[in-house]
Amino acid sequence: MNELVVVLDFGGQYNQLIARRVRECGVYCEVWPCSTPVEKLRQSRPIGIIFTGGPGSVYEAGAPTVSPEVFELGVPILGICYGCQLMAHTLGGQVTPAQADTAREYGKTRTYYDTACKLFRGLPEEGISWMSHGDYMARVPAGFALTAHTDACPNAAIADEARGFYGVQYHPEVSHTQHGVDMIRNFLYGICRAKGDWSMGDYKHTAIRAIREKVGDGKVLLALSGGVDSSVAAALLAEAVGSQLTCVFVDHGLMRKNEGDEVEAAFAKWDLHFVRVNAETRFLLKLAGVTEPEHKRKIIGEEFIRVFEEEAKKIGAVDFLAQGTIYPDVIESGAGEAAVIKSHHNVGGLPDYVDFQEILEPLRLLFKDEVRQLGRELGLPEYLVSRQPFPGPGLAIRIIGDITKEKADTLREADAIFREEMAAAGEDKKLSQYFAVLTNLRSVGVMGDGRTYDYALALRAVVTDDFMTADWARIPHDLLDRVSVRIVNEVPGINRILYDITSKPPATVEFE
Repeated sequence: MNELVVVLDFGGQYNQLIARRVRECGVYCEVWPCSTPVEKLRQSRPIGIIFTGGPGSVYEAGAPTVSPEVFELGVPILGICYGCQLMAHTLGGQVTPAQADTAREYGKTRTYYDTACKLFRGLPEEGISWMSHGDYMARVPAGFALTAHTDACPNAAIADEARGFYGVQYHPEVSHTQHGVDMIRNFLYGICRAKGDWSMGDYKHTAIRAIREKVGDGKVLLALSGGVDSSVAAALLAEAVGSQLTCVFVDHGLMRKNEGDEVEAAFAKWDLHFVRVNAETRFLLKLAGVTEPEHKRKIIGEEFIRVFEEEAKKIGAVDFLAQGTIYPDVIESGAGEAAVIKSHHNVGGLPDYVDFQEILEPLRLLFKDEVRQLGRELGLPEYLVSRQPFPGPGLAIRIIGDITKEKADTLREADAIFREEMAAAGEDKKLSQYFAVLTNLRSVGVMGDGRTYDYALALRAVVTDDFMTADWARIPHDLLDRVSVRIVNEVPGINRILYDITSKPPATVEFE
């Protein structure tokens, strides 16, 4: 059994990033709602607890809170931003709105640390931290010392080292905070005394055992898209239950150019029951006239399930529907106190009724980089493990507005040119994800001395480690020029090319 750190979720935007940082340090952790009963925490015997940030103010009615009994468990606690203020508020301190000129801080802030504190031991005495708070700890609880400050805030960090309670007003989990991961590592190893027993190799064996115990002699149907997540799920399930697994690839007519054939060819070599369902007409009819993104996702999610149910009946008595759902899918679809950013077709897009005994999601607690590493542990080829993500709804969320076969064909051709030129220039290996989007904007153009009124195509490329945050890619201008010229000349219906230079946040990676 792995050591466990519990991250209690108060609705902040970086909550899953905290979990990822902990795991990067070799310690297993899970994100639980802040409403988790104390008894569950007690029985789980975590070696440490982390309170996340959140958008609320601890002194407001209805603000997310935690039982005071959590502080009586004898477990070290690290409070981050809102979590720090909640710790102070619950233990007898006072939190108030910050004044405009003092203590209210946002963005990169020079911070000064007391390196005698275990949280900062071995680190520089000053550095940049990422602040995002409009409240202020006017009085810290008895027993707490001030262990970091900024020019505007005297209590950027507090600590009661006797009880193992630490709080920071800033976000150590984001890359903008210098030595932030080192602070988390100090909390884990210097304060919680972690041994560091978490690895993908260990997770592989644990997951295989858990799948075998859950499935028993039942049959499993996997929704296989051919992307990284579902491919790794297929390999994991194949190793766990072998011939009890059937992989169904639903070609909904919204794949990239030639992708359906490529997926079928790749998995034809595997020792799996592979079924390809050509359902383009069915999906396009369901999506006809639909423009709202969430509605698209829910239609696609439900129709996927109905196709799987039909295929299951052909196979006979399938007990489990398996999916390649991963942690970012779950959190963006809303979990605990977190807001819904967008419903993923395999999470928030599922219909109320599903005709299977249970949904099986063996990757549900993993981040994208962990999924890739698990794939390597399972012996998957690198070209599959390193493949760029492709959303389950496919081109449906890369076509803004209503969806038609003509639009899908247009986008397929444009996207293929973009990908071809990126690969030829060697840029594909530098980027995490890149693709084309057919906007619903039409504009005037000139071709062959004649007026055109066609669609504008947007290009998107990002660099990221975990897809929770992402920066737009600085593609060479001459490469963008080649892509633009080729698309406008070779793809009818497009007369303008745009390049998206927005990072995540405030945007998401996909347009819809």
